[in-house]
Amino acid sequence: MQQVFTNLELQTALADRASSSLALVPTMGNIHRGHLELVKSASQQADRTAVSIFVNPTQFNQADDYQHYPRTLDADLEQLAAAGVDLVFTPDVEQLYPHATLRAQVEATVAATGLEGAHRPGHFRGVATIVCKLFNLFQPTIALFGKKDYQQLAVIRAMVEELFLPVVLGAEETVREADMVAMSSRNSRLTAGQRQIAPLMYATLQSLADQIPAASDYSSLEQSATATLNDAGFKVDYVAIRDRYLQLPNQQTRELVILAAAELGNVRLIDNLEIEH
Repeated sequence: MQQVFTNLELQTALADRASSSLALVPTMGNIHRGHLELVKSASQQADRTAVSIFVNPTQFNQADDYQHYPRTLDADLEQLAAAGVDLVFTPDVEQLYPHATLRAQVEATVAATGLEGAHRPGHFRGVATIVCKLFNLFQPTIALFGKKDYQQLAVIRAMVEELFLPVVLGAEETVREADMVAMSSRNSRLTAGQRQIAPLMYATLQSLADQIPAASDYSSLEQSATATLNDAGFKVDYVAIRDRYLQLPNQQTRELVILAAAELGNVRLIDNLEIEH
């Protein structure tokens, strides 16, 4: 496995691509089984597999969250090498933000409205900008993302389609722990007590899904699920029922996604559940 640190080293490493295909898995590190499932899928869809590890400052709303984001580079590299990754890009901030001020950026619009966009102003602008930078640097054939960050995937898909970016997006199912908690780098920051409470988020989404077919008012279901989580110790930002494009559904909408975001202690967790009814 080759590790490169600078944009120039990356271009040199990719110079011999010729007609070979390249799959990219963008990450912020703290590699876990969810990332490795993306890597596995990537290796099955392209000749070469690349991973980027970069904790992107422009997508964090709070400096404290950025500073405390888990950074485990040595362990990450060991896991990626064992998974058969060909190339790892580990730039510092100056490589991807080389100027004193950000002189251009990608503004996420419709897909970023509401939900995470409402609670984390500017977050999706930072996500779209860094992903666009990585796509331009790697020029991958395919890029793979997990469905856990459902709205993020929608934002990236909209960016690719609107800007005619020549990359195929792959969306992989959320990888879960044995108790159905969605795998996330932030889970390591939960206390033992909080970790015992965490499975209730997905269980609440499942319970809400079971109630949808007989419901005449989705908002009351959202409010009830919110109360359940708050009573258990979460501080809920939202529980929302949307269509697959994250718009408000009506009673005739058959493909839905239930999304939730809540703080547990000082850790913010998100999850979702796609359903058809």
